[in-house]
Amino acid sequence: MKIIFPELENPIVKKAITQFPDLEFIPAPNLDTAAEILKNDQADSMISGLDYSSRDVLIAYKNHLPLKSDYFSSCFICEKGNQHFALADGGVNKLPTKEQLYIIVEDTAKTYQTYYNEQPKIAMLSYSTNGSGGKNPDLEKIHFVINQIRQNHPDWLIDGEMQLDAAVNPEISAKKFPTSKIAGNANVLITPDLNSGNILYKSLEQFGGFTIAGPLIQGFKIPLADLSRGSTVNDIILTINILRKLINE
Repeated sequence: MKIIFPELENPIVKKAITQFPDLEFIPAPNLDTAAEILKNDQADSMISGLDYSSRDVLIAYKNHLPLKSDYFSSCFICEKGNQHFALADGGVNKLPTKEQLYIIVEDTAKTYQTYYNEQPKIAMLSYSTNGSGGKNPDLEKIHFVINQIRQNHPDWLIDGEMQLDAAVNPEISAKKFPTSKIAGNANVLITPDLNSGNILYKSLEQFGGFTIAGPLIQGFKIPLADLSRGSTVNDIILTINILRKLINE
């Protein structure tokens, strides 16, 4: 298995890839060259972003690599001790439409299910829980997505709209959303926009001590990852492990 990694000379990358003697990592002088190598089937995947902005990485992917649907998105896999969950979208879509939000949910749940082999329990996050915030177009968008996911993926659990505490704390869920099928045990967290998603993942990383993979870039025909320029060795190791699983699917 071959993974293109333009930043192979970065000391953090050098340390991370020592954990993968069975994989071949290919250098590249820049993002465009790396993406072209991948496009020409000379590798199985690509990771970049430790020394590049997310914007530059995403432009290279979009300009050179084929999409499998109309939209692409990002998700983070977050781990700490026995806790693990997926979070989206904190890296790509600023203000997703209801159609984009549906694809974000679908792709993120599939990524989670593929890596952990567990049933997705999806929480559509909001300032409001189960109607407590009144009516607005953002909540209508969430309800549209919930209905579509329930129709198309009846084996998944999805609820919302809900505040974060109701999504991940069973005691609070019992108070705020007693009819929730997730019951405070969400493992896929979907934020309504890029601002909230990015701030949430950075908070988990900087204050919560989570190891965070990605963002994994979803919606392309090839498994891809971006990295935060603040990614650690453990973040990169987790990212590579997930990509390897996605490549083998």
